[in-house]
Amino acid sequence: MVHVPRLVVAAPSTGSGKTTVATGLMAAFAARGLTVSPHKVGPDYIDPGYHALATGRPGRNLDPWLTSEERVLPLFLHGANAADIAVVEGVMGLYDGAPGASDSAGGGDFASTAHIATLLRAPVILVVDASTAAGRSVAALVHGFRSYGTVEVAGVILNRLGSDGHERICRDAVEEMGLPVLGALRHHDDAAAPSRHLGLVPAAERRADAVRTVRRLGDLIAASCDLDAILTRARAAPPLAAEPWDPAGAVQRKAAGRPRIAVAGGPAFTFGYAENEELLTAAGAEVVRFDPLRDERLPERTRGVVIGGGFPEMHAAELSSNEPLRRELSAFGKSSRPVYAECAGLLYLAEELDGAPMCGVLAGVKATMASRLTLGYRAAVAVADSVVARAGERVRGHEFHSTVTEPVHGETAAWQWATSGPVGFVQGGCVASYLHLHWAESPWFAGRMVDACGGEDA
Repeated sequence: MVHVPRLVVAAPSTGSGKTTVATGLMAAFAARGLTVSPHKVGPDYIDPGYHALATGRPGRNLDPWLTSEERVLPLFLHGANAADIAVVEGVMGLYDGAPGASDSAGGGDFASTAHIATLLRAPVILVVDASTAAGRSVAALVHGFRSYGTVEVAGVILNRLGSDGHERICRDAVEEMGLPVLGALRHHDDAAAPSRHLGLVPAAERRADAVRTVRRLGDLIAASCDLDAILTRARAAPPLAAEPWDPAGAVQRKAAGRPRIAVAGGPAFTFGYAENEELLTAAGAEVVRFDPLRDERLPERTRGVVIGGGFPEMHAAELSSNEPLRRELSAFGKSSRPVYAECAGLLYLAEELDGAPMCGVLAGVKATMASRLTLGYRAAVAVADSVVARAGERVRGHEFHSTVTEPVHGETAAWQWATSGPVGFVQGGCVASYLHLHWAESPWFAGRMVDACGGEDA
């Protein structure tokens, strides 16, 4: 049995202030000297970047669709190792499951915040946007969420209150139900992170400003919430009967030598699950970082390249102007060396992005901004063998982009799913597509990638 103090920050709906409260709680507890483990329900990459700034630890995702229900608790315990408290930020409304993310064991709330809270046996702090509630009616809203399902709503944080009188009315109504109000926040636009077409601007794109934003959120929550009472409720969560996920145990092998795999980072490539890199390391790779906006060469002795997601469309001119790296990556990819690319990586490997020349590994592929967002879970089947997958293997992934490529797939496609037909590209040692994958569900991907890279150069 493992005891991890923990809580889930949830809300009746999107836009209620979950990210403000969750990130602020992480920062406030960290400022007290506690070791805080940050987690996010669902596949989102952006919020975990702010969580990492607040805590100094990797922001980790908990998603039963991407990794299966059975792995959620072990992955949580892996991330929360040696932590004094774990804070889990929810997704959408408390009981909102993701469309298409149910299976035979789930229903409409599969992959919801309530689903994760149940798997973790964690108390829920409900963040209520009081600006949309009519005074005492906030209690009716809270009562509905507390009585609807089986999760434990341990307290309420009232957000966007208009005045002392408004706070008093809402607080009294909630506390008459026997539920504590653990915090009361006024309007706080000065502590908000900026947004754009796909949500918040990633922390890595505004590092100095993001650090200040997180600090302000911590100060806001420390001044507006009863941190001692919240910590008491987190510590009351019961022990958990599970073993932490272990990347070495998941790959169950280690390659000879120590091939170096370069992973793209920096402001343009901010999306990636921490566990993917941990699996590559466990499989025997030396994982190093490079920034395509700044570095003119791949790291020395690079044997394989991983380019994850992000917003290259916001940095197309700068990426294009780094001709030395584009030329090297083009030669690397065209020589059939192992390259794995997701979403932003696909765009960077294309011939051009919105007219700006890219690496051209995928000759003739042109990417452009689209008029609508493509978003959702995908059950995919590998069309062909690649450096990570074998033809016919099934995976669960996620799409999140507002660009399109022409063509949508190469002579050999990477994946296929019912709603789109073949997608992506398998070309020599390169596999590139819009599909984001969490390798904890398919840890052998890491072993195959490392094997394809071979041993160290002499």
